Amino acid sequence: MEHIRLPKVENVRLLDRISSRKPVLGTLYLTATHVIFVENISETRKETWILHSLISGIEKQATTASGCPLLLRCKNFQIIQLIIPQERDCHDIYLSLARLSRPVKYEELYCFSFNPKLDKAEREEGWKLIDMKAEYIRMGVPKSLWQLSDVNRDYRVCDTYPTDLYVPKPASVPIIVGSSKFRSRGRFPTLSYYYQDNNASICRSSQPLSGFSARCLEDEQMLQAIKKANPGSDFLYVVDTRPKLNAMANRAAGKGYENEDNYSDIKFQFIGIENIHVMRNSLQKVLEVCELRSPSMGEFLWGIESSGWLKHIKTILDAGIFIAKAVSEEGASVLVHCSDGWDRTAQVCSVSSLLLDPYYRTIKGFMVLIEKDWISFGHKFNHRYGNLEGDPKEVSPVIDQFLECVWQLMEQFPCAFEFNERFLVHIQHHVYSCQYGNFLCNCEKERKEMRIQERTYSLWSYLWKQRLDYMNPLYRPDHSQTQGILRPNTTPCHFRFWRGLYNRFEKGMHPRQSVTDFLQAVKEETQQLEEEMEFMEKRLAKLETREVNETNADYNDQPKIHNFQMCITKHSPANTPQDYSTNLKLFPSRSPSQGEDDSALILTQDHLKSSDPDLSANSDQESGVEDLSCRSPSGGDSLPSEDSGKDPDSDEAVFLTA
Repeated sequence: MEHIRLPKVENVRLLDRISSRKPVLGTLYLTATHVIFVENISETRKETWILHSLISGIEKQATTASGCPLLLRCKNFQIIQLIIPQERDCHDIYLSLARLSRPVKYEELYCFSFNPKLDKAEREEGWKLIDMKAEYIRMGVPKSLWQLSDVNRDYRVCDTYPTDLYVPKPASVPIIVGSSKFRSRGRFPTLSYYYQDNNASICRSSQPLSGFSARCLEDEQMLQAIKKANPGSDFLYVVDTRPKLNAMANRAAGKGYENEDNYSDIKFQFIGIENIHVMRNSLQKVLEVCELRSPSMGEFLWGIESSGWLKHIKTILDAGIFIAKAVSEEGASVLVHCSDGWDRTAQVCSVSSLLLDPYYRTIKGFMVLIEKDWISFGHKFNHRYGNLEGDPKEVSPVIDQFLECVWQLMEQFPCAFEFNERFLVHIQHHVYSCQYGNFLCNCEKERKEMRIQERTYSLWSYLWKQRLDYMNPLYRPDHSQTQGILRPNTTPCHFRFWRGLYNRFEKGMHPRQSVTDFLQAVKEETQQLEEEMEFMEKRLAKLETREVNETNADYNDQPKIHNFQMCITKHSPANTPQDYSTNLKLFPSRSPSQGEDDSALILTQDHLKSSDPDLSANSDQESGVEDLSCRSPSGGDSLPSEDSGKDPDSDEAVFLTA
């Protein structure tokens, strides 16, 4: 609170960047965690909540006759444009937000004050939802070929790796330690994914410190052990995800890549994924295109093309496809690395695992995949996503690219994924929000030192509780796409611009209804009616029991009563909508359709599970009826009050028409 120079400013105007609608007048509030804009219109009093941790840039523009403009750019691609009446007030707000959006220590982050009203036991249970030991057991890693090593106990060999690591059976402690000393940051080769069908594996590491001629006997033995852990193959792929030119430049600095003359039975492959700086600049160009006001088709298409963003997405997917084919079709094991093994390596390992294993295409499995290849193996969340004040050159959208790769796959294989687009959008939102502790710090060691699990809450637990909100209505567990290996087509015509992520706050820029959203709404309405019918049947059974117990009627009259009640039970599904609406208060979690129009779907805040950071009071409801796009991630942005006891991602009631 000491960083807030001005907690409240009245007569602030909120501009709509896309439409020609008049600016909305309201009051701006600054709290310790949020920027809040409250409209003055007494009928709605809509609120827009923005977490300080989501603000990526603040631009104070030139003062005009109407006031001083202030532009807030957010990490979830939302843009807020405010007009503050007084230049002095604007300056105070600017300075306050510049400090509040750049915390200097972890304790300032929102997750340490966020309180979803769960007790200690519930919080601890939430962190136990994902179990890495259980995941490797699920993979079927054979003890005859692989061993769970404790060589990294207390993080004494590699401080950015987890303590529990699978290595080949012949890999002794001296071999592991020697290999670690020969690898950048000590990140020696270790198991990421085991393909049970043919014993092939995907391992990961960092680059070797080979320079132009250096070699390490222990590292060569480690790669030989990985090859031997796959009896069905006589060679090992080594995939360097960097462009060859970059790897050669690192070689001049004493690092580099494996020399095939020193490592027996390996096949070396460069992939060509650019570094974090190229990716950061590429995304910035995409966002500049998204900010264009009424761009022409040529401007938009040229901007997307010149950004190179989709080209980078294609390269990452191609790398995943190459590894998945090597494992499944050639039966060969693969060692993947980049420079330090925590950016491009995480992308490629997780994409290839997703292509190979249908489990990772389920809601629970996808959480496990991110936990394994990103969180556990030491992706630098703090540096890449600007959680704390630091070097802006370290920031890069690495996990954003992985999530987009998944979305591109979902577009090609709509029946293969249990989750929908909203699930991906919400994960991306919370990578940056710092509302939960999952994506804090750069490695497991730091998270333990910060006591993250004791002091914060798990996002996975929250998403799992709200999983009905993230179900893909097209998902079919028995479908060939669902059961088998995915073989996507990566020709350019199969890639699309992800407007549901980059333009989801700009409702006027794209249609507001999709087939998936329509199916999801119909599915939820059907479920509501089924739940209500079940309730009515239970209620009828209770009435029947009470009637039998309380009646003093003659024995001959009882069959008549019973037959009458059975008749009601038989015809109960044919009740009218008016009949359903009489029991609304009996259903705290679901609200059935009301009135005479069966086409009206009324999905309240409870139905939407309070999980969508994009559906908010800012939805356009001038007509009083909202179309189906409010079920997609293209809605508003508000977050409710912490004092309300609700999750700050909750939604207000929205009305849909089928």
